[in-house]
Amino acid sequence: MAISVISLRDVRRYYIVGDFIVRALDGVSVDIGKGDFTAIMGPSGSGKSTMMNLIGCLDTPTSGKVFIDGEDTAGLEEDDLAFLRSRKIGFVFQQFNLLGRISALENVMTPLLYAGVGPRERRLRAKDALERVGLKDRMMHRPNELSGGQKQRVAIARAIVNNPSILLADEPTGALDTKTGEQIMELFSDLNKEGRTVVLVTHNVEIGMACQQQIRIRDGKVEA
Repeated sequence: MAISVISLRDVRRYYIVGDFIVRALDGVSVDIGKGDFTAIMGPSGSGKSTMMNLIGCLDTPTSGKVFIDGEDTAGLEEDDLAFLRSRKIGFVFQQFNLLGRISALENVMTPLLYAGVGPRERRLRAKDALERVGLKDRMMHRPNELSGGQKQRVAIARAIVNNPSILLADEPTGALDTKTGEQIMELFSDLNKEGRTVVLVTHNVEIGMACQQQIRIRDGKVEA
C-alpha cells in the first residue's frame, strides 16, 4: 500500500449560522496514498469542498487532525501553512480564477513571483508548464481570447508550475462541455502518472469513476 501523503483523523468542521450549527464534516477519517488519483464525491452540500479546503490548508478543522506528508497542520503557523501550500500543493478551481488583464504566460508566472523566483527562471518555468498542458501556441493570449478548456489548461499550468507533489481540483470540469471535460481528465491522468497525488472534488459520477479510487461523502460523513 502506498504511503499516506494525506491523512484526516476524526475531522470535524462545524459552522455556526444564526442559531444553528452546520456540521459540514462530522468525524471524517480518510487516507490518500502517495501517487493516488482520488475523487471526493457526493451531492451538493455533502462536505466535499470543506474537505478539499482542509486538505489544502485553506481552512482548519474544529477538531481532529489533518496530516500532509506526515506533518500535523494544526501545529503550523500561518506563514508555515502558506509555505506548505506554495511548495507542496497546487490548486485548480471550477471557474479558473485567472487574472483577465494579463497573458496566459503571466498568469502562470504569478505563483513563482510570490515564491521569490527570479524573472528569467519564472518565464522559463511558466513556458515549460504551458507547453506541458498543450498551450505552446497560446502563451501570449489573455483569458478572454481562450476557450473554456484552454482557460482550464492555463489554470492547471499555474497549479503545477511550482512542481507540487499534490494537485487539488475543485469541480475542474464543471464549467466545461463533456468532450473538453474528458480532455482535462486525460491531462490530470497524465500528471498523476508522472507521480503526483491528484485529488479532485466532483458531483459527476462519470468523472469520479474515471479516477482510481473514490471517497463518497454524504451529510458530512464518509459513506463509502
